[in-house]
Amino acid sequence: MNRRYFLQKTSTASLAFSALPLLPALGRTEAYKTALVGSGWWGMNILRCAVQAGQSKVVALCDVDEAQLKKAKTELNKLTTDQPKFYRDYREMLAKEKPEIVIVATPDHWHPLCCIAAVESGAHVYVEKPIGHTVLEGRAMVNAARKFNRVVQVGTHRRVSPHNVSGREFLRSGKAGKIGMVRAFVHYGGGPGQVVPDSEPPQGLDWDMWCGPAPLRPYNKLMHPKGFRQFLDYANGQLGDWGIHWMDQVLWWSEEKFPKKIFSTGGRAIKKDNTDAPDHQVAVWKFEDFTLEWEHRYFAGNEAEKTNVGCYFYGTEGTFHMGWLDGWTFYPTSKNQPILHQDPKLNEPDQQNIAQLWTDFLGAIEGKRRSLCDIEIAHRSTNLALLGMLSYKLGRSIEWDGEKEVILNDPQANGLLRRDYRGIWQYPSV
Repeated sequence: MNRRYFLQKTSTASLAFSALPLLPALGRTEAYKTALVGSGWWGMNILRCAVQAGQSKVVALCDVDEAQLKKAKTELNKLTTDQPKFYRDYREMLAKEKPEIVIVATPDHWHPLCCIAAVESGAHVYVEKPIGHTVLEGRAMVNAARKFNRVVQVGTHRRVSPHNVSGREFLRSGKAGKIGMVRAFVHYGGGPGQVVPDSEPPQGLDWDMWCGPAPLRPYNKLMHPKGFRQFLDYANGQLGDWGIHWMDQVLWWSEEKFPKKIFSTGGRAIKKDNTDAPDHQVAVWKFEDFTLEWEHRYFAGNEAEKTNVGCYFYGTEGTFHMGWLDGWTFYPTSKNQPILHQDPKLNEPDQQNIAQLWTDFLGAIEGKRRSLCDIEIAHRSTNLALLGMLSYKLGRSIEWDGEKEVILNDPQANGLLRRDYRGIWQYPSV
């Protein structure tokens, strides 16, 4: 190799964990009554961190799937002697248990109603990303958090991951020069898949409640307990899932709040299964001083693109890759300068940094401050993904007024900032 590889050990990275609030210094002596809504794999990742932090008494597990609840309880028994009650309906759970902290880890289409109800009941909330399915749901969530003065933390945990923290500081120091373009991407392999017949819901699953405010579709095992993100009635595909993490990283680095113009295109060139999310997609957001591009695909996995997740920041002094399992790497423009790299410091078993974000969440509650991943911050990051999907669905570009949260001169597009809810469910307005 004619370019040497240099492993950078920055003091900033080593201090990233210690920079977070330390719980022993806080005044709280009693554990918070904590409830989990959505007890699947990811919800249990969060609850595990809550229990291990030593500040939670788990009083309730809420899920429309009895099988998920039983599995969650078995895992919880390994962590604590708490004996939470089971609930199918989060409204009943809130009324009876009156939790002080609620974790919302449901499918995306349930995030807004569960979060707002919990806040209105007096609870602080840790809600997963993306915060909602449509833009105006997010605005209602922000308004509720402010109206009831509750801490609402969102699971954009890369804001506390050590290599992401030091990587942002590297970029903001100017060492990569002026950044003119950012390319975020997720490239996974795959194939056409196959059509799976609809079936009756498994025993113990309340499918009507699972669908909730979203359209009631026949049960299909590709949707639940995993896979719902590829069905646009309940989520927003890869851009709404992985995409928000990288959208959030870009807004965090740039300290911008919103773009001016958005365009997205893509489709289903390969997928032949029951899903309806795009199997490939490109989106572009035009900001004041830079352009952000997103691309993903679910086919053509290959050995050439070893780095299949992350963001490339293209600057006048070089190219900076912010990754996940591979940390970050800076490739300088000058061949006389070394490549710089920092490895990640991720927690097992989920290879994320949820524990550090939970620590900040508790610190925000005790300190009566907003959290590092406050609901309004995540609302803006979620909006990038949702507006990209909105442009994709429309098949044309849109101009965004981020202050007023309206699309300019396009009534049809503005109509997609919300959607009608089904049955008894009312679209949130706070």
